[in-house]
Amino acid sequence: MSERELVVVTGFGPFRQFLVNPSWITAQGLKLAGMGRHIDVYIKELPVSYSSTQRIIAELWQTLRPKFAVHLGIARGSSLVILEQTGKNSGYSTRDVCSFCPTDHRCIEGGPEKLDSVVNMRAISKHFKQAGMDVVHSRDAGRYLCDFAYYCSLYHGERRAAFIHIPSSGSLSSAGRLVPLLQEIIVMMLDQLEEVKCHSET
Repeated sequence: MSERELVVVTGFGPFRQFLVNPSWITAQGLKLAGMGRHIDVYIKELPVSYSSTQRIIAELWQTLRPKFAVHLGIARGSSLVILEQTGKNSGYSTRDVCSFCPTDHRCIEGGPEKLDSVVNMRAISKHFKQAGMDVVHSRDAGRYLCDFAYYCSLYHGERRAAFIHIPSSGSLSSAGRLVPLLQEIIVMMLDQLEEVKCHSET
């Protein structure tokens, strides 16, 4: 990567007991830590609102045209970092903080039922698990704002996105341990993205 490229990182706003959402604090930590000298990091807080999240994510992709987007959300009751592979289009029946549900309970009218990230989350989680880290992959992001945001980003970003559920408990829930780990994970995702790009061009 010779030219500077942009990575968008989002976290969520206040939600239930989280007056300041740990996912947003983590996004701010990643902005400070950086992703290396060729990557600029742009962070954005997403409200826990379907309509606002849908609009903001579409605008981020259309105006900033990032190389990649990473969305962070809190996994309540979990001590693991969970790399989500898949975003789902339908099944959104839980109301957001505005007591709103999406039309027809779906993200994008006419969109595919599910979209997978171009990044192989299983391979990345395996790498970190072998190094003794509590990192796993998943194909179910929960059909709430996390899943909704992820699908919208995969749709608008041609699948160049990741969703990471961060732990709410355990040693990895501390920013001092979590941010450096996420930094490593995201850099590996970007490396994998470059490999995918090279293969598609040959």
